[in-house]
Amino acid sequence: MIFYEEILKAFQKQKVKYVLVGGIAVNLLGSMRGTADLDILVEMSDNNLKKIIGILKRRGYRVKQPVDPMEIVDRKTREDWIMNKHMKAFNFYKEEGLKEVDIIIESPVSFEEARKNVILIKVDDLTLPVISINNLIKMKKKAGRAIDKLDIEELKKIKKLRGRL
Repeated sequence: MIFYEEILKAFQKQKVKYVLVGGIAVNLLGSMRGTADLDILVEMSDNNLKKIIGILKRRGYRVKQPVDPMEIVDRKTREDWIMNKHMKAFNFYKEEGLKEVDIIIESPVSFEEARKNVILIKVDDLTLPVISINNLIKMKKKAGRAIDKLDIEELKKIKKLRGRL
């Protein structure tokens, strides 16, 4: 059992184009650290975003921002949020279980770039697309929080160990 399994199964079933990033990616790549949210980079096509929003809404997730979640589909709206509201992610939450899903809308690594060297990790009957260590380090450097700096150190150790295998 993995956190957010019901969402990840729905993503797989509906062929959502996404890559896991953030704390869950750090864990799946080999580190042990606490995380409560699901961070994803996604293909920003209308069809893909509509699938994601539908999956989340059907499972009781709501947006924190006082906007219609379908507005994320509009590229110009997303650009406005990034430029004028300094938004980095569009957040969906579910009070029951304190679950949160962040769709990353501003990142130094695009979905297209991340997808090129994604690491596929099998967990039970799920195949999870996880961002590469190098790309995750790039994202963590840009975020620059204390937890990101710790993650970078752990990811560098994992990378070094994997180089020895």
